[in-house]
Amino acid sequence: MTSLGPLPGLLAVGVGGLALVAGAVTLASTRRPALALGVFLDLLLAAGLLRLAAEPTWTSLGTAAAVVLLRRLIGVGLRAGGRSLSPPVLAPAPGGRRRGADEEPL
Repeated sequence: MTSLGPLPGLLAVGVGGLALVAGAVTLASTRRPALALGVFLDLLLAAGLLRLAAEPTWTSLGTAAAVVLLRRLIGVGLRAGGRSLSPPVLAPAPGGRRRGADEEPL
């Protein structure tokens, strides 16, 4: 197998640094931690894949796989947590108006 030289490894380091910056900028501009974390982890995955292209070892493969697994677990956890934090919608009150979770029943 031929090596691609040092370029993919250098790009991996650059993309890893940009992942931090892009995640921070996304968090600052949107105030949505789940979105910022997604951007950060997606770019970390890109860096891991570049590192895997530069040096195809079991360690670099394991690192890329760990980032994929972490991304999936965090995504599932955030989706489950988001559902538990939203107030439940109760049955319509007499007259057709919906009650919120914080309103007293009629």
